Amino acid sequence: MSHQEEALKTYIGLLRTSNQLEQLAKQDVTCYNLNITEFSVLELLYHKGPQTTQAIKEKILIASSSTTYVIDQLVKKKYVTRETNSQDRRVITVKITELGTERMAEIFPLHAARIDKSFAKLTMEELETLQQLLKRIEE
Repeated sequence: MSHQEEALKTYIGLLRTSNQLEQLAKQDVTCYNLNITEFSVLELLYHKGPQTTQAIKEKILIASSSTTYVIDQLVKKKYVTRETNSQDRRVITVKITELGTERMAEIFPLHAARIDKSFAKLTMEELETLQQLLKRIEE
């Protein structure tokens, strides 16, 4: 089989696996009354601290209009707050609230365990190799 044929088979395999993992994550976070984008924003703020709206958009790869909507929903749930920069009113910083932090402390370990379970058939060495291979493709 040619390199091109193997590459195409690998591509299809990656797409199928990616879709399966995405569905698992979506189903998991739905149990916590969050959608995957809301969870992604909370997870970012929980692990990396306050972020500008622009940084959130770039780090979780969503459109500007969607970012605003997702943050609005998290504000309604009292999981995050917005703060306007006093020197540049166009810059908005989003911070996780105490309630948001408590919620993530409760659900993130469960979510991480479910993700870990989906990779249970791979050894640590295989996981590391897979990460390295994916990085090489990304470059």
